Amino acid sequence: MKIHADLTQRAVVHSDALPWVESPMPGVQRRMLERDGKEVARATSIVRYAPGSAFSAHIHGGGEEYIVLDGVFSDEHGDFGPGTYVRNPVGSSHTPHSKEGATILVKLWQMDPADQQPVVIDTTQAEWVPGLVSGLQVLPLHTHGTEQVAFVKWAPGTKFQTHQHWGGEEIFVLDGTFADDQGVYPEGTWLRNPPGSIHTPFSEEGCLIYVKTGHLENVYHPGESS
Repeated sequence: MKIHADLTQRAVVHSDALPWVESPMPGVQRRMLERDGKEVARATSIVRYAPGSAFSAHIHGGGEEYIVLDGVFSDEHGDFGPGTYVRNPVGSSHTPHSKEGATILVKLWQMDPADQQPVVIDTTQAEWVPGLVSGLQVLPLHTHGTEQVAFVKWAPGTKFQTHQHWGGEEIFVLDGTFADDQGVYPEGTWLRNPPGSIHTPFSEEGCLIYVKTGHLENVYHPGESS
């Protein structure tokens, strides 16, 4: 299965317009934003757990990164509420479930096998720092090699200078409306700008976004990192 699998191409997906697709486990559904592979795949998805649903125990051969969008997502390591950011390194394992139901944004098989740092951050309690321009606040989440991950808050009317992403950029709009010179992206939009791309971002109404940069030139696929 290939969905927006060419990482040299720009991709924009309004996730609310996508159908929910059943997973192999009852009560667990997915909206597929990008995918390269079958059930084991390099993938970015929104995954919805119905109350009381669970996924069988499994190993993350390519690592897992996720954000809890709503509800409480759980495994044997803890219970993770809205706004929690988690990285489970290559080779880690768990048995996920949700007692009350949860929705997560999850990325699979997109982690350097040398990056073995587990991460759990409750972004609702973490400390933000000023961004590069007035109106921006940044919450750094993870850095490894050229990869940088953060939440960024844009105050209404904030504009950023035109710039180039040599290693590519991914954005997921968590709240509000993000925009650049190529379009307008409401809450729930996933956006990928390929390596070398240039844009001029801004937000008229304000927004909160997840941003990952510098990672699209070193790409890992199932079978390569384990």
